[in-house]
Amino acid sequence: MRVSELERHTTTATGPTSAEWGWLDRCGGPKRGDRLNPQDYPTVESLVRAWSRVEEHMRGFLAGLKDEDLTRDIEFAIGGGPKHVVRLGDLMQHSAVHAVHHRGQVALLLRALGYQPGNFDLLVYVGEKRSVPA
Repeated sequence: MRVSELERHTTTATGPTSAEWGWLDRCGGPKRGDRLNPQDYPTVESLVRAWSRVEEHMRGFLAGLKDEDLTRDIEFAIGGGPKHVVRLGDLMQHSAVHAVHHRGQVALLLRALGYQPGNFDLLVYVGEKRSVPA
C-alpha cells in the first residue's frame, strides 16, 4: 500500500471521524469540541487511533441507552447555524445515513489513488462478524 499517498489525503479521511464524534456529541455522548484538525492526524495510524477512540465512545453511549431515550428531544445547532430540535432516534438515524455518505467519499478517494476499497456493505460486514458469507 502506498501509505504516503494516502496520508496526504487525511483531510478527507479525518472528516468522517470528526463527523461521527460530532453527531455523538449532539446526541449526548462525550464532547468532541472543535472539528478534528487533519494536521493533528498526519498518518494513517494516528487516524485509526482517533477512530478507535470515537468507536469506544459510541459503544459506551449506545450501551447506556434505553428504548424511551429514542423519543427524547435533542436541541442542537451545526456551527453557528440555527437551532434544531429532533428526537434522539431520528438524530441517530441521520448520523448512520451521514456516515454512509462519508464512506462513499473515502471509497472514491481510495479508488482515485488506485486502491480497491473492497466491499464494505453492511450485509458483508454482518456476515463476516457472524462468520457466515453474505
